[in-house]
Amino acid sequence: MRFMMLVKATPESETGRLPTTEELTTMGKYNEELVKAGILLAGEGLHPSTRGARVTFSAKGATVTDGPFTETKELVSGFWIIEVKSREEAIAWARRIPFKDGQVEVRQVASAEDFAPSDPTGELRAKEEALRAQVEAKARA
Repeated sequence: MRFMMLVKATPESETGRLPTTEELTTMGKYNEELVKAGILLAGEGLHPSTRGARVTFSAKGATVTDGPFTETKELVSGFWIIEVKSREEAIAWARRIPFKDGQVEVRQVASAEDFAPSDPTGELRAKEEALRAQVEAKARA
């Protein structure tokens, strides 16, 4: 099962402050643990919302709003994607993140099988799997 651990933004992370050497070292050790356990699929920090945009969709079309965004509690400042055996294991890894404060949301990533009722023939899942294979091949190249 794949899970995304979403790091919630804080007023401090929204300033664009870079982590200290100590914070980078501590986080690097945690990331090494994820890699050694063979569960890390991806993980990145995000720039503050001042450098972002929101695209909102309606019947009239898509509207783009440039950041910054005021509701910090609704923003994400980074993420990890891990592959583990259970929700409990994902939560256990989230609890080990070396934050002094903050919040991490743990969400399971949907798989093709989750959408099977909407695709009774399997044709759409096959197309999706082919696209994923192309992406993986490009990443290895």
